[in-house]
Amino acid sequence: MPVRSLLLGCLLILLYGCSSGLKIDTRYASQNHDSRVQYVVLHYTSSGFERSLDHLMRGEVSSHYLIGDQPPIIYRLVEEDRRAWHAGDSSWQGRTWLNSPSIGIEIVHPGYSDTAAGRVWHPWQQDQIDALIPLLRDILQRHGLGPDRVIGHSDIAPQRKVDPGPLFPWQQLAAAGVAIWPEPERVAAYQRQLNNQPPPAEWFDMALEQFGYNLARTPQQVNATRNIIAAFQMRFRPARYDGVADAETAAILATLVPASVNSPLWCRPVASPSAPPSGAGLPPCSRPARAY
Repeated sequence: MPVRSLLLGCLLILLYGCSSGLKIDTRYASQNHDSRVQYVVLHYTSSGFERSLDHLMRGEVSSHYLIGDQPPIIYRLVEEDRRAWHAGDSSWQGRTWLNSPSIGIEIVHPGYSDTAAGRVWHPWQQDQIDALIPLLRDILQRHGLGPDRVIGHSDIAPQRKVDPGPLFPWQQLAAAGVAIWPEPERVAAYQRQLNNQPPPAEWFDMALEQFGYNLARTPQQVNATRNIIAAFQMRFRPARYDGVADAETAAILATLVPASVNSPLWCRPVASPSAPPSGAGLPPCSRPARAY
């Protein structure tokens, strides 16, 4: 009897131990969810492949993907369900520290060289862009994102970053459906309406913030607004990114943020400003916008 009791006790202990482990019932699955990924952030590495790979593998930063240069192989360094450390101190559309809600793509590229004649930007390899486009298309499709969610490092950190730079072919990406680009006819119509008179600084602040930029300033920042405007120009008007809030920049911004032309800061009068037909004329501003 003592032996039988001991065996029975051991069996009960084993059964209890098995039954007390973590059990999760997965019969029910809510339909109320979406991907944690809300953005795709594009970077250049500013160094060659070997150094870039070593830095992303063993340094203090990482990215989900790295696109090489010779040849342009796509390497996955971090699984998409994990957080890579590529964005740093960043902000977009009210979200901050964008490592968590984003996928980072680093592209091997030297960026620029500072020479005696000034800064020289290096051109992009077409075969790298040809590799990037299907990767972006796949990511956007799987995570249910639109082309407006593909952004640059300089968008989310305009006070400290300039990549992917003014030579990056955003317009080509937009033509492939994996980025955005302002409609040229609408830009021209708004520019004619402004008649070379840009809206006041308050309008630019409002529209830039609506587009996604963080206009919060710190005492240490110098030329904060100018840096943000330059980042916007570098992406959408790369021929001149001097940070000056001119009429052409306002027209481009208004095209990308149509609601911004409903503001009295934009222009008086405004006739059907939110959806003028493509190429249609607009009534000119009744007086220089800076007087408002």
